[in-house]
Amino acid sequence: MGANDATQLALGDNAARQLANATKTAPTLATISPRWLTHLLQWVPVEAGIYRLNKVRNPQDVQVLCAKRDESDLPTTFVDYEDTPREYFLNAVSTVLDVHTRVSDLYSSPHDQIKEQLRLTIETIKEKQEAELINNPDYGLIANVHADQVVYPLTGAPTPDDLDELLTKVWKEPAFFLTHPQAIAAFGRECTRRGVPPPTVSLFGSQFLTWRGIPLVPSDKVPVADGKTKVLLLRVGEKRQGVVGLFQPGLPGEQGPGLSVRFMGISRNAIASYLISLYCSLAVHTDDALALLDEVEIGKYHDYPDTYK
Repeated sequence: MGANDATQLALGDNAARQLANATKTAPTLATISPRWLTHLLQWVPVEAGIYRLNKVRNPQDVQVLCAKRDESDLPTTFVDYEDTPREYFLNAVSTVLDVHTRVSDLYSSPHDQIKEQLRLTIETIKEKQEAELINNPDYGLIANVHADQVVYPLTGAPTPDDLDELLTKVWKEPAFFLTHPQAIAAFGRECTRRGVPPPTVSLFGSQFLTWRGIPLVPSDKVPVADGKTKVLLLRVGEKRQGVVGLFQPGLPGEQGPGLSVRFMGISRNAIASYLISLYCSLAVHTDDALALLDEVEIGKYHDYPDTYK
């Protein structure tokens, strides 16, 4: 028997795998992101699913006076309130997960099928939650920017001057910029062109570019269309009269803030069903808590001298 014949009769990889134990990973979901926005917002519990934002009406009419050393009459005043304050209602991001009991009974080693299905579904719901916090036409950040708080870039690309202009709109304790990762890259290029590379800061174990000490937080949920996107600047927290996230506490089957997982039973077809719901919303306390740099070009590049290539 020749050498070639011996090679053909040797145990091959395909046959050996039939008896070998393989290391099996838990399923990965490519759409999962860090969801920094949900980490950086202050979350406020809401009663009965409604958050009423009371505001002072005509605050400039509240009269006070630095008294002189005489008998001058002091001004009289009172603080009036808006008659119809805005009410924010919690919205539900929901789905029903179905798993055949035969599958969960027979194929739950080494990974529990129901546990993994719930984990992946919850991750997807949380991704949708962040997208709604940014883009929802009712309570989303972009839809709630006051017209006076919108600015436009000077040259199209996001420059340090443009971010400085945003800071003039949210100058009371700004917390962070929020934009698409491509806009952060475009801003970095503009800073490199000017010779002012932005410093970084560590948050949650990750590095973020900053401008004037304010981190630029990336989110792929900020929309990009026709090569343009948006940059938001937020002040956050109730005490700062900023942007806050809203959630419903004390839900049946509560798995986290505003997150509920409830077993709905097993059908006659042996399908086990789970209702997964995430109740959330967002409120902007004052107009100057949120500003927007709109129509930001992300595809602008520069030619550099050979020494910098």
